[in-house]
Amino acid sequence: MDSEDDTRDSADEDFYSGGEAGLALSDDGEADYDFADRDSDDSDDLISHRQQQNYSVLSETDIKQHQADDMNRVSTVLSISKSEACALLRSYNWSVSKVHDEWFVDEARVRTAVGLPEKQNEMPNERELTCGICFESCPRESMGAASCGHPFCGVCWRGYISTAINDGPGCLMLRCPDPSCSAAVGQDMVNLFASDEDKGKYERYLCRSYIEDNRKTKWCPAPGCEYAVEFVVGSGSYDVSCGCSYGFCWNCTEEAHRPVDCSTVSKWILKNSAESENMNWILANSKPCPKCKRPIEKNQGCMHITCTPPCKFEFCWLCLGPWSDHGERTGGFYACNRYEAARQEGAFDDSERRREMAKNSLERYTHYYERWAANQSSRQKALGDLQSLQNDKLEKLSDIQSQPESQLKFIIEAWLQAGIEVDLRIWLLPSRP
Repeated sequence: MDSEDDTRDSADEDFYSGGEAGLALSDDGEADYDFADRDSDDSDDLISHRQQQNYSVLSETDIKQHQADDMNRVSTVLSISKSEACALLRSYNWSVSKVHDEWFVDEARVRTAVGLPEKQNEMPNERELTCGICFESCPRESMGAASCGHPFCGVCWRGYISTAINDGPGCLMLRCPDPSCSAAVGQDMVNLFASDEDKGKYERYLCRSYIEDNRKTKWCPAPGCEYAVEFVVGSGSYDVSCGCSYGFCWNCTEEAHRPVDCSTVSKWILKNSAESENMNWILANSKPCPKCKRPIEKNQGCMHITCTPPCKFEFCWLCLGPWSDHGERTGGFYACNRYEAARQEGAFDDSERRREMAKNSLERYTHYYERWAANQSSRQKALGDLQSLQNDKLEKLSDIQSQPESQLKFIIEAWLQAGIEVDLRIWLLPSRP
């Protein structure tokens, strides 16, 4: 019964994993992007992109409604309370099908693991009961107990629940305060004893749990966005457009990057954030001081180099030998006969080759990064203009044209269509000449 989740996991796997249906690899191991018919193919793809939507955007209200629907389904099928259904769903990552499968295979084992006694135990039928925490005798009506029947006074319950909620989302798996008992403390007990502030925190934890623990839902990664996205099986790709207009890839949660696979995007982001390019620049544009090994950049002037204090070592930029051994007989200030002779003998081949390779790698990276960054800047400006259009200009246009805003939504659709084209340009960079 969990086939829906499995199908979703395998959808488009070849495309995004770089398999046979994905990007082919050339002989040198790099991605071989063949876009000979890109113009015609991409235009059809862009037209159908928004028609084949295989996801739904969820607001906070939608999330709570989905939670309630799932709890009602489990509660109805298994003939248990909604609080017990909630505990079951949390334990099985909000998968209704998995709850049903496990329950009907071995109900007793599931009850033991989740903390749901088979029989609802009541508190002893006495006028006064002793609290198991503070050991005070209290009237029975001021006591409370979970499904296990262990009685605790209202003050201790409030303190116990409040402490658990303030400790974080672990309160969703709260158990009976009795050390020998593993009965679950459900939302019904929280609503009975917690303060309004703690109830609000608990509900927020529960709401976030539905998204973060569920295999089919994820939060939109855009800063400040409170929407979630539920991915459903369809014929489209992993590209998702949130209600906040942010587009991202469902598989890796990075910005939408069709047709580039997630692995390539991950490597690109790592390359942008790593120190490797800094080291390449240092290797390509500097040489180490022969004495203290500190890297030195030379951008003009003669070959006489003096290292900065406290080293102050003077050397030749070309052969890295002490400057005291140089002079007119070695070529003066702008040449070095020793370097030329040593290079002809192959003494500097390895270091020069490494420096040349680093320089070529740096030039290649800079070529692509500048174009990628320019397209990113264009995308950010387009999103800002879209926000302005939605918040202000659409209303003014509606007044000028005497048309309701609902009749002008095609402008937003066209803008989003242009945004998809910008997203494609970000990743379809031109090759180096």
